[in-house]
Amino acid sequence: MEPSAQLGFSLQPLLEQLSQDELSQFKSLLRSLSPQEELQHIPVTEVEEADGKQLAEILTNRCPSHWVEMVTIQVFDKMNRTDLSERAKDELMGFTRTPEPKCANLEETQQCAEGKEPVALTQVQGEDVPNPEAAKEVLEGENPGKQDKYRSVLKEKVQQIWKNFWPGASENIHMVTQRYETQIPFCNPKMLGGPFPHTVVLHGPAGVGKTTLAKKCMLDWTQDSLAQTRPVAFCLSGKVLSRKGTCSFAELLAESAPDLQHALPQVLAQAHKLLLVIDAFEELRVPWGTGVLAHDLGGDWRTRRPAQVLLGSLLKRKLFPTANLLVTTRPEALRELRLLVQQPLLVEMEGLSERDRRVYFLRHLGEEAQALRAFQLMRSNAALFRMGAAPAVCWMACTCLRLQMAEGADPRPTCQTATSLLLHFLCSRFAPARGQGPGLHLAAALQALCLLAAEGTWAQTSAFDGLDLRRLGVHESDLRPFLDRGILQKDRDTGGCYRFIHLSVQHFLAAALCVLGSEGRQDAGNPVWHAGGVQRLLSKEEGLKNPHLAPVGRFLFGLANEKRARELGTTFGCPVSTEFKRELLESTVRSPEHRPFSSVTDTKETLYCLYESQEEQLVKEAMAQVTEVSLHLEDTSDLVHASFCLKHCDRLQKMWLRVAKGTFLENDTAWGSEAQADGFRNDQYVLPFWMDLLSVFDSNKSLVFLDISQSFLSTSSVKLLCEKIDSAPHNLQKVVLKNTFPADTYRNFCVVFCGHETLTHLTLQGNDQSDMLPVLCEILTHPRCNLQYLRLVSCSAVPQQWAHLSCSLRISQSLTCLNLTGIELLEESAKLLCTSLRHPKCFLQRLS
Repeated sequence: MEPSAQLGFSLQPLLEQLSQDELSQFKSLLRSLSPQEELQHIPVTEVEEADGKQLAEILTNRCPSHWVEMVTIQVFDKMNRTDLSERAKDELMGFTRTPEPKCANLEETQQCAEGKEPVALTQVQGEDVPNPEAAKEVLEGENPGKQDKYRSVLKEKVQQIWKNFWPGASENIHMVTQRYETQIPFCNPKMLGGPFPHTVVLHGPAGVGKTTLAKKCMLDWTQDSLAQTRPVAFCLSGKVLSRKGTCSFAELLAESAPDLQHALPQVLAQAHKLLLVIDAFEELRVPWGTGVLAHDLGGDWRTRRPAQVLLGSLLKRKLFPTANLLVTTRPEALRELRLLVQQPLLVEMEGLSERDRRVYFLRHLGEEAQALRAFQLMRSNAALFRMGAAPAVCWMACTCLRLQMAEGADPRPTCQTATSLLLHFLCSRFAPARGQGPGLHLAAALQALCLLAAEGTWAQTSAFDGLDLRRLGVHESDLRPFLDRGILQKDRDTGGCYRFIHLSVQHFLAAALCVLGSEGRQDAGNPVWHAGGVQRLLSKEEGLKNPHLAPVGRFLFGLANEKRARELGTTFGCPVSTEFKRELLESTVRSPEHRPFSSVTDTKETLYCLYESQEEQLVKEAMAQVTEVSLHLEDTSDLVHASFCLKHCDRLQKMWLRVAKGTFLENDTAWGSEAQADGFRNDQYVLPFWMDLLSVFDSNKSLVFLDISQSFLSTSSVKLLCEKIDSAPHNLQKVVLKNTFPADTYRNFCVVFCGHETLTHLTLQGNDQSDMLPVLCEILTHPRCNLQYLRLVSCSAVPQQWAHLSCSLRISQSLTCLNLTGIELLEESAKLLCTSLRHPKCFLQRLS
């Protein structure tokens, strides 16, 4: 690859501002944002081993400058180092390049570079345009009436989408979208001109604003105030395309923008001024990866082909290679999309930031104290707080919590689980007036809505048109109560399709169908719920094919709670049943196929489901046979789930524990004083759950193996752990402690195990310790010590301490193996250990 041109900002000083951990994160994000060829020619080890200065040299000298500029800013933003990204942008704005000829596309750029005049673009994919002057007239604005009308309609659509996206806050359309617009080359005025990727992919979970941002980009694209340019934007819906049969690309565009139908040949004559948005790619259920459609791809926009083939031609750049493409998709379809698109720029949308969510609660709940209390309740549940990145979830939470606070009810149970939030929200929207019962036909309407939700789950769609309704026997009148209360939305932009306000609502209602019972109703092909339907829903095979099933399964556990099921039945006046509870256990915890605690991933999901139920008897039955568990606590939610379940476990024999950085925040000295105070408050919330988890040492006398690795604890959590190990009546025999923080954890552990009769194997690895050997010597010389195997890795000690250990080896009556692999001993210390090995009173048989 050719060396890069001069960058518009100084990269080295920016990278040198990063700590070692941040530099590693920068490299990791750099790779993840580089599906194209920019880094493929550079060995991975060369990048990984480079410091800030060396990495700057690699990127500056061996990668395209425009790519380095763009991805550097994008990575800094994802790292929350906005100070560095703003510095880079400011330098870019002040940087002056040698003026380059203005060229419309890559072909013209090449001609300009060779000193040739660009060929006038008067053909569209090989087809002559009847009147080239008409194209000029349309695009240059001499006859802008239809274009202005189109913009007016587009603006109205954007405002309507925004009202749905963020109810009651349509005036703040700029707040959420501005962070992501800076990452899209053709939407960012600070981004320098250059051969940026023509395809941008916006990916992220449901409801975080991908469609809103795409429509905002369309509006901005057509809003160029210069009279000589009249760019045009079109939007193609994945749901509409999935229903389309054979047609031409011109027909697709004409349906998208009827006002521009007659001007299409002229508009398409200058494809480089087109922005084509493909919204909700995940709605296209096409086996793109099989290559079935590849042979039929073509570049003629007038030829009729299956709609999916036309889309494939567009994404593969057979059709309008110079047009700008913006594709939105959820994560589950990203892999398939990347098989199709040519060198895309991936922009991950995460929705509302924590600050945005706080502002939202303050705006919608009015009184500051009340708003902050509600916000903290939501924030205390990490899983629920992540869902709150979608504005619709924030709206549901605020709507529900405001009502409960006004009535003087305790709002805490509402934020306990996702099931409780959605149940309380749904029931609050249909709460009958005092003294009255549920409305007429409400039970039938709920049944119809749940059927629709379940159908969407199996079909992996979240948009429902008239054809879907007719096939299921659902009438539009059934949906009216839910449309009126903001649970459903009708999207005119996709042919009048219905959508749930958020995907989580659809998943919840799909699970609710099992509580209500389908009473024989089923879709045309597959039974939605039937005998054995729960087993199918929770099977690993189905889960691998359909990512929608896992959240439905969690909600099913949530609705197995008798109290919740009754609340749903009472609100809608319908019979409910939790008889499926047996099947839940048979399909998960007791299933030989599942082996729910055989891996970290399966354990995490099983504990999540059980916690969602808040049904202690169900959890006790589920945990009754568990003998081994491997926990990876990535955040406070994982800790809460594990503590809720494992305190009911009494047959545990082996436990592996890994605690990610950020679960405990007390010892995070990298933060400022205010952040550290927040960390302390976080730990005060977390520690009770940690205590619940540690109760396994009380209730499991058969626990013989404990492995704590790659863990970031806090001073308080280590203190509680050591106190529990010291006092609980357990029988630990083998203990492994690897790469665990804080550093004094090792010494504290050794103190606890001094005189511990059952301990026979001890491994201590990581965190170079100089104060650990004296305590180990106390363990070895204790009269009740039965330690047989001791392994030390990365233990630094002075010769005097090694001499003390040598003496202890002669006293110990149990130690037979000492493994010091990886420790560099001074010759003097090594000789002392070898001398001890030969001593007649030394029981040591192997020293390695």
